[in-house]
Amino acid sequence: MADTTGTTKKLDDLYKLIDGIEIAMFTTRRADGQLVSRPMATQERVTGTDLWFVTDVSSHKLDELQFDPHVNLAYYNVKSREWVSVAGTAQVTQDRNLIKELYKPDWKAWFGDEGGDRDGGPNDPRLALVLVEAQSVEYLVTTKPKPIVLFEVAKGILTGSKPNVGEQRHLTERELRTDAAREAR
Repeated sequence: MADTTGTTKKLDDLYKLIDGIEIAMFTTRRADGQLVSRPMATQERVTGTDLWFVTDVSSHKLDELQFDPHVNLAYYNVKSREWVSVAGTAQVTQDRNLIKELYKPDWKAWFGDEGGDRDGGPNDPRLALVLVEAQSVEYLVTTKPKPIVLFEVAKGILTGSKPNVGEQRHLTERELRTDAAREAR
C-alpha cells in the first residue's frame, strides 16, 4: 500500500517517536566488515532528524566510523510496538563549545572521574560528539489505542494472522532535507 501521508505529518510523527525513545542501537561496520551495535542515548535532535550522541574518544566505534561513516540507528518502544530505523552518515567532533552546549550532568556517570580534567565534566578531553545525518528513515507508528494493539497481537498469536498495529512509513533524504524538516525542533 502506498504511503499517502504528507511529509509534515510523517516528520511530526517521527519526531515524537525519536523524542519518546531514549536509547538507540547504534550500528557501525568494523574494518573486517562485521556489523557492531551498541546502545547509545540520543543527546539531542537537531535540524529535523540529525541526531547527536556522546562518546569516549578511545571508543572502538570511532575507529569503525573512520573506516566507514555509514551507520544505522534502531529505536524500539516495547510498550507501543513502534520502531524507527535511521540510515545515515556519522561525523565526530570534539568542539568544546558544542560539547558545553549539549552537555548533560549524567554524562559524569558514564565517563567517571579519573582525576584532573578527566572528571566527566564538559571540559573532559575524553568527550567527543557524534552527529548522525539521516539519509533515510523507516518507522512504524501505531494508529490504534493500546488495548486494540494488544488485541491485534493476541489475535495474531491465536490465528496466525499478521497483527495490524500501525502504519509503516518511509522518509527519503529529499523529504528529510525539506524546509519543514529543517524548521522542526
